[in-house]
Amino acid sequence: MAGLYGITMLGLQPIPSNRRQNDMIRYCKTCLMPNTRPRIVFCEAGICNACRNAEARQKIDWAARRQEFLELVAEHRKPGALYDCVIPWSGGKDSSYIAHRIKFEFGLNPLLVTFAPLMPTDIGMNNRRALLELGFDHVYVTPSPKIGRHLAQRFFIERGNPKVGWDAGINAVPVQVAANYDIPLIFYAEHGESEYGGRVLKPDMLKFRDFTEVLEHQIGDDPRNWLDETVTERDLAPYLYPPAEKLERADVKALYFAYFFPWDVTENYHYIKQKIPFQLAPNGRSDGTFTGYDSLDDKIDNVYYYLQFIKFGFGRALRDACRQIYRGRLSREDALKHVHNYDDEFPHTYFNDVIDYLGMNREKFDAVIDMHRNEEIWGKSGNGWVLRHPPV
Repeated sequence: MAGLYGITMLGLQPIPSNRRQNDMIRYCKTCLMPNTRPRIVFCEAGICNACRNAEARQKIDWAARRQEFLELVAEHRKPGALYDCVIPWSGGKDSSYIAHRIKFEFGLNPLLVTFAPLMPTDIGMNNRRALLELGFDHVYVTPSPKIGRHLAQRFFIERGNPKVGWDAGINAVPVQVAANYDIPLIFYAEHGESEYGGRVLKPDMLKFRDFTEVLEHQIGDDPRNWLDETVTERDLAPYLYPPAEKLERADVKALYFAYFFPWDVTENYHYIKQKIPFQLAPNGRSDGTFTGYDSLDDKIDNVYYYLQFIKFGFGRALRDACRQIYRGRLSREDALKHVHNYDDEFPHTYFNDVIDYLGMNREKFDAVIDMHRNEEIWGKSGNGWVLRHPPV
């Protein structure tokens, strides 16, 4: 496999980014999510499966789900164990909400596990410190900065995603810690494929986190395929899931907290800001969106979401607006205003730090961005680009 520097910037051909061969771009009639979102499914009425799943969640017996949670925890509690569960924790609103409830509402002793951001922010560090001071134990795993940066540079060019390696690490390290420390349960947040539109491989995946799904939907391939002139097999240790037989012996189960309890990202923020001095984005909102409480711990996240806009034609504002629509907080009409105001905003915050980290100047950055534009989504207009089918 060619490494980062085996690719030249001149004469580079566009790399397909999960292209869909559609006659046109369609948007959900209830929310605004387009059919360019990978793996999303629309019904004959033109409504996406995220909206249908949101409607179905309103009919769930949450009291029964809570009881199921209590029984599961009681079943897996080990006498004399130091920790009852692992919580993959960024210090953001969602994972902090879970950690706080697990410890103070349900009386469990969680071990918080963080896979270090590529480019940590002061906001993220302050938010983590604020929760830890309430009395949590914490493992912070920092992989080789040299390898992390190399993977970010390489996959920014090859896949239009500098966080491929990080995605693997955040999935693998909490499971490694649980297996090594003999901790029976891991609680992740929500099941993204059902919550936001995607493909559910098996019905029980709404409850149990499955490595097959993680590999296929979140990482994209096996990290062992990343070996090159810089990355050795030993360098991949933080990015690899433990062997299946090890997990079976340790009897580790990874579950989604949102299966057992109503899930609302805005309510999660309101909950945690009452518990700790939770800091928001520097300007009150993040680049590309109207919210300021999400993905605050990594400087590269603004570029990551901008690349989503480039590859799939919908940005951070549309993503956030849809989540508000699912919970009845926004009308489609008001959500569309946010999309028109913010979705195409350039990621200026931290930008100079990010391109320095990626080892390039603005010209090379723009060249990589343009090679990941899907020609079915974007068209040339003068010296710029426009969406062929903007949301309406």
